[in-house]
Amino acid sequence: MKLCEIVHPEGIVTDLGPADRDGAITRLLDTLIEAGAAEAPLRDQLLASILDREAKGSTGFGRGVAIPHVKHEGIRELRAAVGVSDAGIEFGALDKQPVYSIFLLLSPADQPETHLRAMETIFTNLSKETFRRLLRQSASTEDVLTLLDDVDNHRLPS
Repeated sequence: MKLCEIVHPEGIVTDLGPADRDGAITRLLDTLIEAGAAEAPLRDQLLASILDREAKGSTGFGRGVAIPHVKHEGIRELRAAVGVSDAGIEFGALDKQPVYSIFLLLSPADQPETHLRAMETIFTNLSKETFRRLLRQSASTEDVLTLLDDVDNHRLPS
């Protein structure tokens, strides 16, 4: 699975600013809804599910990254948003450090294998220092899309 297949081009926000965790998640979710990745009437249910998941345990995995996610029967196609924050966001991450890069993943409830493959793809790339650094330095949607394409086509050093 490739990142360009997962990330919705209109779901990229490179200026999350000094938001809090819930505000950043809400903004990324709203961006995906505006892009048509989820229907507007599902917004409150999706947001509640994502925040409930965060309350059970942070999806801030350390090294400045987080992958909030939800599986829901109203989602028809797996899609992710990407958010970048220069200021960093308190996310309750495992290493107690701020989060600078967020992948918000929406998955169909009836496709758990696809959800796991997408999580693995995202996590594998976020585990690479070069990818994290370049993502954090991305100043525009085009920068993020170029980075994703470079990763998908193995043009990025490990």
